Amino acid sequence: MKKELTIEAIQLLKRLIATPSFSKEEGNTAELIAQFLIKHGVAIHRDLHNVWAFNKYYDSNKPTILLNSHHDTVRPNKDYTRDPFQAEIIDGKLYGLGSNDAGGCLVSLLATFVYFYEQKELRYNICLAATAEEEISGTEGLESVIPKLGTLDFAIVGEPTQMHLAVAERGLMVLDCVAKGRSGHAARNEGENAILNAIEDIAWFSTYQFPKVSEEFGPIKMSVTMIQAGTQHNVVPASCDFVVDVRVTDAYTNEEVLEIVKQQVSCEVNARSTRLKPSSIAKDHPVVQAGIQLGRATYGSPTTSDQALLDIPSLKCGPGDSARSHTADEFVYVSEIEEGISLYIEMLNQIVK
Repeated sequence: MKKELTIEAIQLLKRLIATPSFSKEEGNTAELIAQFLIKHGVAIHRDLHNVWAFNKYYDSNKPTILLNSHHDTVRPNKDYTRDPFQAEIIDGKLYGLGSNDAGGCLVSLLATFVYFYEQKELRYNICLAATAEEEISGTEGLESVIPKLGTLDFAIVGEPTQMHLAVAERGLMVLDCVAKGRSGHAARNEGENAILNAIEDIAWFSTYQFPKVSEEFGPIKMSVTMIQAGTQHNVVPASCDFVVDVRVTDAYTNEEVLEIVKQQVSCEVNARSTRLKPSSIAKDHPVVQAGIQLGRATYGSPTTSDQALLDIPSLKCGPGDSARSHTADEFVYVSEIEEGISLYIEMLNQIVK
């Protein structure tokens, strides 16, 4: 069964590649995913461009594992030398937009879900969610589906990690800051220069070290990336706007970091959003231990995924290589998909049986 599912998964990935699925335009790939599952007798649920399902013998008294990956893609960049929608296997590489990020992961999780779908007396329920809008951190993808899935105990999020175990992922906050002053004529000793006030806070952002340091990532990183002030050369500016990019580690929540910042600086601080949270899973968690026993390494992932939307322990793991994501002439090795399906099944077998 595993061999047949692997062949079908690769064929499905070819069809997905050939079907444009830019973020917010994933309706056709959602249909392909739905038909794949229906073909295997799976009772599916759909909303917007999201497809999800539960194992056949779902038991509300049992804990539930979420298997999640996305089927939207970025737009192809100008450096492509191949047709991004032409799925071709050459020298063991399956080329095409979304093949690596995250098509290989998605079809591997779909095959894994089907493998377990009709099995009885599992210790865990298994929920599959193939979701939209990951590439734009949209609100109509996984975020809109989570309330419909019931209680979830932990998740495997399919992103290209070479099937190693990303046990932590940085969160992201963008802070809009406004330093205040008082306008005046630049030639006279008038006004209070908001730029000078901003410099004091910018220096703090550049040097402050949060007390708690992540085992996986080290310290939180804050970078001032944009600044705007003044209207003309002879007017002391009354305000100075600047933007701070904050990469939050699993040592803090976004809300905790925001509160510390507000206590330490004199400028006004507003977070555009706190929804892209840092995430982690304990190294002694059964799914992590299962992966370690299969020879997989643990690490902290610097990239952001739909894992940031989950409030449960979550492991990022999947076939492919993150370094290939969003690159021209994107590809995934067929052997990576074959290995991915086998390893997903072996990991889950250690947990659900």
